[in-house]
Amino acid sequence: MIDLHTHSTFSDGSLTPEQLVREAERARLSALALTDHDSISGLEQFMAACSKSIVRGVPGVEISVDCNPSDATMHILGYFIDPANAELNEHVNRLRDGRQHRNEEILKRLNAMGLMLNMNEISSFAGENNVGRLHIAQALMARGYVRTTQEAFDKYLAKGKAGYANRLRFKPLGGVEMIRKAGGIAVLAHPFTLNLGKQALATCVGELAQGGLQGIEIYYPQHSSKLVRQYLDLAEQFHLVATGGTDFHGSPMPDVKLGRGFGVLDVPNAVLEQLDALRA
Repeated sequence: MIDLHTHSTFSDGSLTPEQLVREAERARLSALALTDHDSISGLEQFMAACSKSIVRGVPGVEISVDCNPSDATMHILGYFIDPANAELNEHVNRLRDGRQHRNEEILKRLNAMGLMLNMNEISSFAGENNVGRLHIAQALMARGYVRTTQEAFDKYLAKGKAGYANRLRFKPLGGVEMIRKAGGIAVLAHPFTLNLGKQALATCVGELAQGGLQGIEIYYPQHSSKLVRQYLDLAEQFHLVATGGTDFHGSPMPDVKLGRGFGVLDVPNAVLEQLDALRA
């Protein structure tokens, strides 16, 4: 059993890279990919921990890009990237700076609504993490403005709400190109989140495949059997590897278990073999 979609404290997960590897050992996984949001800062620790483990480590990333047809955020997973690639580092640094600018804008909007927070208290929830909306939600909860982080998103932080602010994102093909230039394999993550109809999604995937996309994430906790069949057809049509993972975050998403999702997910080991074949 493998899990090719996880997050650590270097983005919005609750476990450090080392803790993530230990959790993978307990879950009896044979391979694990670390795919933090717009960050490769945890990969050195992750791969070092995997080198001392029976769990095979896959260095990865999850790049946020715009999806114009649905006005949603698209995520492109990159597997077997080179963390030392200069161009990739430049891009993720730009994304980090864009995220910081966005945090400041969200804070300004919340303060204007009478929700008084400051960056120091928000940062205290992030620790080593890149500060994001989750940590702003936690600060709102600590102040008593909301009862749960979900309420914070529903009232203030979700797209379309008064506290929401856009941030820098690349175009989809730019994300694919970034990953490929860093020696990685580019995979479309959880396509159901794009909220595209069947034909629109096929058109989108076809354009990405022409631009260098090599896989599509099919085995995923929220994908129904009907969606899995639809996405398998897309993978066959555009000659893409069918990948999978849980999108494990730890305590922010406690119902999603490493390697098993909601308890029944089983990503075939053959997925990793197919990814290895693309590298050969």
